[in-house]
Amino acid sequence: MKKRIYKSFGLLLAGVVIFGSTFTSCKSKKEVTDVKGETLVEVFCSGPDYRSDKNNFRANATGESTDMEIARKKATSNSKAALAGQIQTVIKGTTDNYVNSREFNNVEEVEERFESLSREVINQQLNNVKTICEKITQTKAGTYKCYMAIEMGVDALEEALNNRLSRDQRLKVDYDYEKYKETFDKEMEKLEQSGAY
Repeated sequence: MKKRIYKSFGLLLAGVVIFGSTFTSCKSKKEVTDVKGETLVEVFCSGPDYRSDKNNFRANATGESTDMEIARKKATSNSKAALAGQIQTVIKGTTDNYVNSREFNNVEEVEERFESLSREVINQQLNNVKTICEKITQTKAGTYKCYMAIEMGVDALEEALNNRLSRDQRLKVDYDYEKYKETFDKEMEKLEQSGAY
């Protein structure tokens, strides 16, 4: 009788251990997919396909409003601001490196002139951006959220910059397009390798 009780108890204990380990392993799998209570969020119009490369400047942003058109306008404005900031960074690096590699009499004046003309060109070119992704969602609160990604071709910007810089009377004599383009291309490579945008 005692053997039977021990045997039954042993089987019951073995069953509890097997059931417990199965339950524990299921629980640990859940913890792996649910990292400290965080939920993976998909952000539309973002990711590797929407980052700048040596051929295109790209930027993405969102806009939210109770009015769908205002949400779109906010997303457009925010993405253009992000794109302009990115282009300004590249142009600033290009100008600094280009001016420092050349022998100009008044470096500060030349840098200032390059930057001023570049800003004009960038502002004009921002009117020629292309929307490459746009998604509109409605939140639980009833507001509209617009996700947008835009793109501007590097070639079009380079051409516009060259046209503007080569026509400027103060820079005309010392401006070397090939040297400027070479410097610009190096800055674009840095931007692409950084993967920041």
